[in-house]
Amino acid sequence: MTEANATLSGMLAALEEHGSPPETRPEATTEALVERYPELAPVIVEQVEIPGPHGPVEARVYGNPDVSSASGFVWAHGGAWVAGNLDNPEAHWVALAIAATGVPVLSVEYRKALNGVHFPVPSDDVLAAFLAAPALLGDPTNLHIGGASAGANLAAGVAKRLRDGAGPLPAGMVLAYGLFHPTLPDYSDELREALLTDPQVDVVWRAVVPGINLNFVGDEALLDDPYAFPANGDVAGMPPAYLINSECDSLRSSGEAFARQLADASVDVVVETEPGTQHGHFDQPLQPHGARSLERIVGWIERRETSPRSSLSAP
Repeated sequence: MTEANATLSGMLAALEEHGSPPETRPEATTEALVERYPELAPVIVEQVEIPGPHGPVEARVYGNPDVSSASGFVWAHGGAWVAGNLDNPEAHWVALAIAATGVPVLSVEYRKALNGVHFPVPSDDVLAAFLAAPALLGDPTNLHIGGASAGANLAAGVAKRLRDGAGPLPAGMVLAYGLFHPTLPDYSDELREALLTDPQVDVVWRAVVPGINLNFVGDEALLDDPYAFPANGDVAGMPPAYLINSECDSLRSSGEAFARQLADASVDVVVETEPGTQHGHFDQPLQPHGARSLERIVGWIERRETSPRSSLSAP
């Protein structure tokens, strides 16, 4: 067993025994986030359970009673399909920030690939959340789906399932530093140069991606599944997509390649890179990079709205 595989095996064993660690960073609390970003204060958060094929799916609804939007947003956090929770900034801060602009958010806690659970179970949970979202968020014709890292993979995979008949097609996909391929694609010259700033980043990702992906699907044959890794197969007919990648991140190769694949299939796609970032920059609310990326996301959603948002508190 390689050192990387041994490390991954130990991490999975610990997660299976103890679950994902609770969020304990002081800067990640609602109070700390509101103090740093006062515009988040009006947002109301409601814990909900959504019926799913594998049991209830835990989720939270975020809404701003002072501002309405034509759009809604279903969001899935990352964590290599084995970690993360609704209290992490990648879930909680992202949902607060987007909801503060008037776009209501359903943040989903999907089942993890632990203790014998594998794909399609996490995908089924996110699909169930998306199908339930109109009753919780409103207008199904302006409902977007998105996620970060493993959550971006799940969001794109669910969008592909919806394209193929599982339900109504999302109005758009928002995919942050996701992994859409069973193996990392070739790097662009720009990515190679960025990785030179911290070569260990690439060493770690190249070592762990194969094991993480195999643990997600549980069977090597499923590495070719078009819904487990949405870059597999045809992507024509997918909804419009906005991809935001971290600059010094090996997974950026997957985001860039998936964006090219979507564009080649005549899907409306925008892909951008957040300068000065490594993988997971939405999980660092004290840094300015995540806030800039969130502004990019909200701007893209606003440009796709079919009707303008309005202030509910206006006379």
